[in-house]
Amino acid sequence: MKKLIFNICAVVMTVLGLGGVAALSPVVAEPAYALNASTGSPSDFVSSSRPNSATNKDLMDMIKLIINVVLGVVGIVAVVMMIMGGISFITSQGDAGKVTKARNTILYGVVGLIVALLAFAIVNFVLTNIK
Repeated sequence: MKKLIFNICAVVMTVLGLGGVAALSPVVAEPAYALNASTGSPSDFVSSSRPNSATNKDLMDMIKLIINVVLGVVGIVAVVMMIMGGISFITSQGDAGKVTKARNTILYGVVGLIVALLAFAIVNFVLTNIK
């Protein structure tokens, strides 16, 4: 029971720590004005209506962001599983059943991380080449 509570606390602290880092990332804002093409000076505020191609680009960026966030969470879960497998391996005290279970946990974590990285690369490649 103590191991289960320890593992849950380790997972929660890892996720919260990584969430805190992600929350501190800078936000890039769009400029509130556009340059006048004839004079080169700032003109009135940009209207909210955009051409259709910009809307499609925004939609693709939104889809890319959602997929990247989901794949990032999958990668974090895979790393946490590897950490939990390592802790289980260290605390197995030579018991063959526990060692096998810990090795399988680490193996599945590595496979999950590889799958998440490949999915991330494939999704970004496909979405950047779609026009």
